[in-house]
Amino acid sequence: MADLSIDKTYHPTEDEPFMNERQKEYFRLKLLGWKDEILKEAKDTLSNLQSESENHPDIADRASSESDRAIELRARDRQRKLISKIDAALARIEDGTYGYCEETGEPISLKRLEARPIATLSIEAQERHERNERVYRDD
Repeated sequence: MADLSIDKTYHPTEDEPFMNERQKEYFRLKLLGWKDEILKEAKDTLSNLQSESENHPDIADRASSESDRAIELRARDRQRKLISKIDAALARIEDGTYGYCEETGEPISLKRLEARPIATLSIEAQERHERNERVYRDD
């Protein structure tokens, strides 16, 4: 990919061609920054878990510590899944499919991508998907 330097004040707008090189680079940098932030948090969590692994003689303290550890591990698993979605979004930027709804092929709104850069569905397709999910879940 061409080396584009993005001005820190740049934000994609509807006035420019959808998913032009500048927009792709903007979202690529946004996704990479998010991924770095998650990895840093994960490293901090790991060092906290390692320092917390001491034995607590009091059973209530030990139970509380185990509960905290379980919560941290669940959060860590969610972060791992999120990193996988970020990597998938980065791959879509590379193959030219980023920003387009995987169901309809229509562009996903810039507002949606700004709020959720890993989005793969337009708002309409996402709402349809959630409605169908609700119908099947109610059975």
